[in-house]
Amino acid sequence: MNFASDNWAGAAPEILDAIARVNEGHAPSYGADEWTKDAEEEFCELFEKDCAAYFVATGGAANGLALSVIGPPYGMVLCQEESHVQMDECAGPEFFSGGAKLVPVAGPAGKLTPEAVKETLAGFPHRPPHGAPPSILSLTQGTECGTVYSVAEVRALCDTAHDADMSVHMDGARFANAIVATGASPADMTWRAGVDVLCFGGTKNGCIAAEAVVFFDKNKAKDFEFRRKRAGHLLSKMRFVAAQFEAYLEDGTWIKLASRANAMAKKLSDGLAAIDGVEISYPTQINEVFAVFPEGAAERLRKQGAVFYPWVTPGDPAGGRMQRLICSFNTTEEEVNAFLDATREAVK
Repeated sequence: MNFASDNWAGAAPEILDAIARVNEGHAPSYGADEWTKDAEEEFCELFEKDCAAYFVATGGAANGLALSVIGPPYGMVLCQEESHVQMDECAGPEFFSGGAKLVPVAGPAGKLTPEAVKETLAGFPHRPPHGAPPSILSLTQGTECGTVYSVAEVRALCDTAHDADMSVHMDGARFANAIVATGASPADMTWRAGVDVLCFGGTKNGCIAAEAVVFFDKNKAKDFEFRRKRAGHLLSKMRFVAAQFEAYLEDGTWIKLASRANAMAKKLSDGLAAIDGVEISYPTQINEVFAVFPEGAAERLRKQGAVFYPWVTPGDPAGGRMQRLICSFNTTEEEVNAFLDATREAVK
């Protein structure tokens, strides 16, 4: 009964098979191999656009490096107060950007609204050279609270940002789960709505240390290749990451894996909501479930071997009592049913 994180899951069989296939023989290093070129072309096909895709090993590096390229070191990055770039990257965005100022913005269930962005911007009047200029709006899709933006919501936020002369970054560590939840096309959810750069995650959905930074305007990639090298994320054996993305995108594998994770989270959430005394804190739209258990129940579940974590953030509506449970591509119905049975006993 492990619902700790989708990072705890191993690799999908399709991914392991792809890694094994490219392990034979020798290949050029640092991304000069055929698999890297093929994977880059697959991203162009996926997003229906001639885009620039760069591969790195971690989501934190993807976010930090992307932000460093589309905004100046003296600029402001507006982000949701519970976002990963704000709460969970140990000032990585500030480090990679050379000092850009992260400005957390409150919003419901992990989401930003145009009104909140405009209100925040109004508090920072244009005062050169004293005031840091707003440079980037960072969105998380799906959010840290397990919710998703619709295409219309993304477009409205991008319009707000562009009207203020800001670029738009999307942290898509769980982008696959969001696409499954909304049914939108990757193109509609990103560049057609106004997103400038997407950090496309694979690691949380069955890959191994595989993340892509996708620029929808190649001119905006600027010096990304140099920043990636300087940061130590130009992998010498890049073919092992590229091969993962080839297999991940081929025949909709990424959608299949995310669909499984989302379905198991929905089953878990619906089952918990039906148990007296258990409350679901946020709508379960992707593979994350946020719940409040009766006093002592969470501890009893952990003693029975269940693995999940308490979740306390600035926007916490439960006063420190909320628990986060995450399903992955390899979560089984048996595992969910066992946890629901244990919960029924734990709340008695």
